[in-house]
Amino acid sequence: MGDLSRDLAAARHDYAAGGLAGSDLAVDPITMFERWYDDARTAGVHEPNAMVVATVAADGQPAARTVLLKGVGTDGFRFFTNLASRKGVELAAQPRCALLFPWHPLERQVRVDGVAELLPRADVEAYFAQRPRGSRLGAWASHQSRPVPGREALAASYDEVAARFGGPDGTDDVPPPEEWGGYLVRPEAVEFWQGRPSRMHDRLVYRRVAGEGWRTERLAP
Repeated sequence: MGDLSRDLAAARHDYAAGGLAGSDLAVDPITMFERWYDDARTAGVHEPNAMVVATVAADGQPAARTVLLKGVGTDGFRFFTNLASRKGVELAAQPRCALLFPWHPLERQVRVDGVAELLPRADVEAYFAQRPRGSRLGAWASHQSRPVPGREALAASYDEVAARFGGPDGTDDVPPPEEWGGYLVRPEAVEFWQGRPSRMHDRLVYRRVAGEGWRTERLAP
């Protein structure tokens, strides 16, 4: 066994920041998520809206990547991306997906199982208009997940797009590209995980039951 493997095998931390009881849960998972998100933001967690989005390809190969949550409401969780990217192609074929919010400094994580659906174009345009100009130009310049010959090609593409829309510091409108869009992930299950000593972690999950709303249960760690 190499030094790194030995180090990894010995790496451990006994969680003791707090606990999670059934009586701590809000009436629904979105309210509970908002409460924990506020805790993460108040605690100064770096980019608390960063979440891992997991999808699955037609051949069963899973893929995961970090994106930023850009909205949450009673209907679910929203994010925006290039629809022709790997995640976009996979969600078009199989909309079932999973989200993970890893708030390590608080010894917490939130897991979401749900189904993604495309957001209306008006929602996409409204959010895109709020992005910094450079990010809007970058969305035109980069065809996400597709091969490029090198960094120079990306820079040239960005310069070309910037010139088309009046320069990087211009005032010309930069609309969203046709391949750029957003998703609403409607949750079917939301698990709240709180680290506890001796690996006896608290795991409480909300599950959507047709016609009944949300049920909660505790899972073994």
